[in-house]
Amino acid sequence: MNAYMTNGTFDFLKKLPKQHPDISFYFMKESASTLVYYEGEGKNVFASGRAYDIVIDNGDLQVNGFVVMNNIPVADEGKATFEDKFKQRQQDVETMPGFQAFRLLRPKNGNTYVVLTQWASESDFENWKNSDQFKQAHKGGDAKPPAYFLDRPFITSYHMVEVE
Repeated sequence: MNAYMTNGTFDFLKKLPKQHPDISFYFMKESASTLVYYEGEGKNVFASGRAYDIVIDNGDLQVNGFVVMNNIPVADEGKATFEDKFKQRQQDVETMPGFQAFRLLRPKNGNTYVVLTQWASESDFENWKNSDQFKQAHKGGDAKPPAYFLDRPFITSYHMVEVE
């Protein structure tokens, strides 16, 4: 399964559902920018979008909620190790109140993986960040990143928006 996303203005992107009625688009806003995400087997419908392979798929994305994307640049020689660590770790996040969905996305071009989590609310995400499960899953997180990280990871967060 593939995942696709693109950024742009809401007024431009809100036309997509009418142009592609067979696709379930998810709209997310971060200040003045809008991100549109969808999953499918077909060709990318975005003229300037990003394409990913879905490596891990837990939960169902919802049209409402809060999304956090951890963007992690990984060197080619470290991709297998990086994915294996995610596949073997216990997914305590799924048991947290407010959890909706998790995706590990491998880039089809480039080196930046996306770890996407969706929550019912921003406060549910904050509760996860302050939980013992989070501390266990991220122990050693203040240490130097693994050698296969090309750069420091960065986080983007979004509030889901419905298109009328």
